[in-house]
Amino acid sequence: MSCQQYFELRCKQIDHLRSERNINPYPHKFHVNTKLADFVSAHEDIESGNNRRDVEIRVGVRIMSQRSYGSSLRFYDCKAEGVSIQIMCDAKEATGLSFAEQHDHLRRGDWIGVVGFPGRTKPKSRDVGELSIFAREVVLLTPCLHQLPSSHFGLKDKEQRYRQRYLDLILNDTTRATFARRSKIIGYLRQFLNDRDFLEVQTPMMNKIAGGAAARPFKTYHNDLNMDLFMRVAPELYLKQLVVGGLERVYEIGRQFRNEDIDLTHNPEFTTLEFYCAFFDVNDLMDFTEEMISGLVKSVTGSYKTVYHTQDGTAHHIDWQPPWPRIDMIPALEEATGAKFPPADQFHTDESLEFFTKLLERLNMTCSPPLTASRIIDKLTGEFIESRCISPTFIKGHPMVMSPLAKADRARPGLCERFEVFTCTKEIANAYTELNDPIDQRARFLEQAKDKDKGDLEAQLIDETFCQALEYGLPPTGGFGLGIDRIVMFLTDQYSIKEVLTFPLMKDVTETTAQDISDSLAKATVN
Repeated sequence: MSCQQYFELRCKQIDHLRSERNINPYPHKFHVNTKLADFVSAHEDIESGNNRRDVEIRVGVRIMSQRSYGSSLRFYDCKAEGVSIQIMCDAKEATGLSFAEQHDHLRRGDWIGVVGFPGRTKPKSRDVGELSIFAREVVLLTPCLHQLPSSHFGLKDKEQRYRQRYLDLILNDTTRATFARRSKIIGYLRQFLNDRDFLEVQTPMMNKIAGGAAARPFKTYHNDLNMDLFMRVAPELYLKQLVVGGLERVYEIGRQFRNEDIDLTHNPEFTTLEFYCAFFDVNDLMDFTEEMISGLVKSVTGSYKTVYHTQDGTAHHIDWQPPWPRIDMIPALEEATGAKFPPADQFHTDESLEFFTKLLERLNMTCSPPLTASRIIDKLTGEFIESRCISPTFIKGHPMVMSPLAKADRARPGLCERFEVFTCTKEIANAYTELNDPIDQRARFLEQAKDKDKGDLEAQLIDETFCQALEYGLPPTGGFGLGIDRIVMFLTDQYSIKEVLTFPLMKDVTETTAQDISDSLAKATVN
């Protein structure tokens, strides 16, 4: 039958249970006393053919497949909490309703409550039987009204998996494992910082000015205040205000929103960790980053070495063990391009922009408009440095024109004390010694405003509230940001960011009917 026919037939069957058999297919409660993982560990020592009738097991599970042997014997392969278990149902063990009344209306995908005891089957075809729950009673808890995609072919259509993540989780254990590892990664980072006396805080997600990062924001509107607001692109400016107030070690794990392109490593909303620590500088941050990230990798994977596969199948072998290479940006670019750059403290001038524009022409490279020194240097860095970073690498010594919130380098005019960490050619972290001079900060914001006038939609505006906070005194401070989604990608070997987000943003589709959903489910069973 078609998917739509199945849906209609299943709905009629459920209505029949209510009206004719007085069975509630959606009971309010079923008491469980066992987790499947605990069940397996507690009873896996049972030998074939043996059981423990004196132990009552009550579990709620989803049926993934079922087999019948005559009218008095059924087997269900079930899952719950990522663990699979076999339910063996023999009419001789049944209590309560008759065997047929308990089982005839059950279908693949249904949630059932099982009351039974542990045991291990004794098959004739092999020496060791399967650990099972021998059921005395089976109760329908929630019916599944749709056909699940074939267990043989599974659910592999990416569009379907992302749009119907619940279906993906039902059928694909690897998806559950990815999200479980993501949770473990976030938990490790939180504990790492808590153990070092950092205070977790929350800051606003809607701001009058979108500051804290060079990014194009989302815009919204507050009706009561009659005010345009921006979804935050970073929590940085608020977190530093807390440091001004005396919270000397703060961090936030939360969502950021950037109105930018969607690709394999970018989603409009994403998760970051940002922390700020008084009396840290860029050198302290590099050491701290190595310790935190390498410890994370070792804790989560059991090793400092991992493998990451790109979309085309290329395998990158990553060594996370410190120390990591540290590359000075401008000297490395000069060596790679064979050109002597203007003094860094002149990068903001028209003469420097002309130099970088001609350098692009000589290298047969293009840079998306607007052409600014900052964007051209970023383009060159991506081509000649970032593209060679496989194991985690610090790229440091950024020009001040690229870093409006970073403190000037104490020894090299025009540069600032900033680094980015790149792994497999992708940025995973960004950090710097924070600019705490309010006069200098205003001047940097003004330079950014000039770039915005030239059409750079990612340039930052002047945030007077933040500048005023700096006037009350931000102590010497180091700030750090980590892209959670990307580190999860590398530690779960997923080349697409959509794989590590529970509900990635997808292109809009025409509103679907029940028939459309059923048809799409049928198409999802592709090999």
